[in-house]
Amino acid sequence: MNYAETLDYLFTKLPMFSRLGAAAYKKDLTNTIQLCEALGNPQHQFKSIHIAGTNGKGSTSHMLAAILQTGGYKTGLYTSPHLKDFRERIKINGEMCSEAFVVRFTERIKPLIETLEPSFFEITVAMAFTWFAEQQVDIAVIEVGLGGRLDSTNIIQPELSIITNIGWDHMNMLGNSLPEIAAEKAGIIKKNVPLVIGEWLPETKPVFEKQYAFINNDTSIHPPFVFASEERWITDWQYHHQLLEITVASKKSDERHTYQLDLPGIYQLKNLLTVLAATHELGKKGWNCHEAIVQKALPHVKKKTGLHGRWEIIQQQPAVILDVGHNVDGIKAIRQQLEHCSYQHLHIIIGMVKDKDIDAVLALLPKHASYHFTQAQIPRALDAVSLQQQASVFGLTGHIYSDVNTALKEVLSKAATDDLILVCGSVFLVGEVG
Repeated sequence: MNYAETLDYLFTKLPMFSRLGAAAYKKDLTNTIQLCEALGNPQHQFKSIHIAGTNGKGSTSHMLAAILQTGGYKTGLYTSPHLKDFRERIKINGEMCSEAFVVRFTERIKPLIETLEPSFFEITVAMAFTWFAEQQVDIAVIEVGLGGRLDSTNIIQPELSIITNIGWDHMNMLGNSLPEIAAEKAGIIKKNVPLVIGEWLPETKPVFEKQYAFINNDTSIHPPFVFASEERWITDWQYHHQLLEITVASKKSDERHTYQLDLPGIYQLKNLLTVLAATHELGKKGWNCHEAIVQKALPHVKKKTGLHGRWEIIQQQPAVILDVGHNVDGIKAIRQQLEHCSYQHLHIIIGMVKDKDIDAVLALLPKHASYHFTQAQIPRALDAVSLQQQASVFGLTGHIYSDVNTALKEVLSKAATDDLILVCGSVFLVGEVG
């Protein structure tokens, strides 16, 4: 098979969560363990950082990867889903794995695919671990796909575990309360591995504390356990030459540092505190990610790692912005961001997938915007007609479009130069823009 044929085989042969939803979710690690054992357990051949969370884990992963690259390390980065190219999931120092490797790996693993019937995600995790081992990375930043405890990535023994936050998402698989969701994500906590929690709530903090104590209660070695928001705080922030300029103070010493970040979303303020706590813990373990390295890396995260879709401005006059926000916390962050934007009129192009809490998202969207309802070209997508009907209950009205690019072209033809056009609601919708 050539590369195109290989991708077609992977996309059509394997159950794919991004296309099918819960039906593709495998609720145990058996397949991943067997796949990796057959491959020589590549996950044990490199050091790693493991990152879970409802929101922010992608941005946090990319920021840490950029910092480690700047520190001189050959840095792997595994994230999901991809926006445009499948190989975006598997990168080393910002470069995607080769097409030849994807073909070679798939041919090698085909007999196991036939016998184990793994999911698409299980195969891509094994593929990423194999690439990182083959290329002898110094360290790999591994983003959890879904949850944590039963996620396919949860067979690594990392240098550091990070949980960015807990919010309402994937309740049909992770639980119907925040403590239940937190317990699933706390499943990445490992014995003798430092832990950083980005954000916590009164109902989730005890979950992390209990799991940490349970995992480490039979050892005299107690690794650091840090709540990032209790270590540092944001004293000031502003936009400066299209960069987010953030001043951070230590709560212990009141020492202050100012950082420039090329990810302009205001929600990155919380992610930055998580990243700074993480680099501090990594530094204590001997990794070269001291203050000067962090300062140097953060203005160039997108260039170093290829991160897209986080309040990404792809055009001016009128402004066209892409944001992958798709759940309650993600839309709340978008609302906050919009409050700091100047525009004559707001156009929102939106599409969602069926298994989200759609009403909760629609209830948060601004009433003053013009809406343009569409859908991603995947089976999980909620059809635009149904989305329009649900939105009307919340006073959100607008036209229907067959796909996001048709919608964007139509809106651009009518928008004023000082209008703002936002595309959001689904990672897959954002990925189809272009």
